[in-house]
Amino acid sequence: MFGYEFMRLAFVASTFITITAGLVGVFVVSRNMSFLSHTLSEIGFAGASFGILVGISPLAGMIIFTLISSIAVGSLSGEASRREASISAISSLFIGLGILFLSLSAQSSSYATNILFGSIVGISGPEVKQLMILALFVIVIFLVFYKPLAFDSFDHLGAQAAGLKTRLLSITFLVTLALSVSIGAQIVGSLLVFVLLTLPAATAKYLVHSVPKMILVSVGLSLAGVWLGLYLAFITNWPVTFFISSFEVLAYFGGLSYKNWKLTH
Repeated sequence: MFGYEFMRLAFVASTFITITAGLVGVFVVSRNMSFLSHTLSEIGFAGASFGILVGISPLAGMIIFTLISSIAVGSLSGEASRREASISAISSLFIGLGILFLSLSAQSSSYATNILFGSIVGISGPEVKQLMILALFVIVIFLVFYKPLAFDSFDHLGAQAAGLKTRLLSITFLVTLALSVSIGAQIVGSLLVFVLLTLPAATAKYLVHSVPKMILVSVGLSLAGVWLGLYLAFITNWPVTFFISSFEVLAYFGGLSYKNWKLTH
């Protein structure tokens, strides 16, 4: 399998991307922002389509759209009474825009398929370097802001009382989430990128209780799902996204069952 360059590139790129998704996902789950990762994935579809339309890379278009939208949409998180309807409206709008941009660009349906479901196996060397740089950037941000981000994510009121700049921390988190959605979509596509950003972290929450352990388990589950997915896709020629999402869903229900078992024993 590793005798093929495209598989080597796919494994390298997916490893960096998946570590990022597993790390950011812990904070997504702790902040109860799974809805936002799902919305940003749909906004990312519009951004990638816009990039194709104007002649820039789909990844660049996705980053532009998700960066701007993450902060705007994230500001709705405190408005619980109207959040659900607002998010649904925004998601619908950007799905429509994505379809419009693709139609105006006159590209083949394969572009839409790649954006929606990912195309990690067809990734090129320069694209791998680009994704690695973005992934490392996100990881460095989390290493620098780890303690205040963890404090704010798991005890927001306590962070405010301690005098932390929670607004700045929130913006920092939203920026890293936007970048994670954009690069994670290269594996599973904009349609299912929220799988990598929510399920491994949600599973980890059932298995362990400290933040460092949650990060380790989340990253481990993400890597296991993606590596296994790439291998199975190689030997079966089935979509890698199917295997990744199936593994993460099974792991999630396994973690849930384990938690229920612990509560009864």
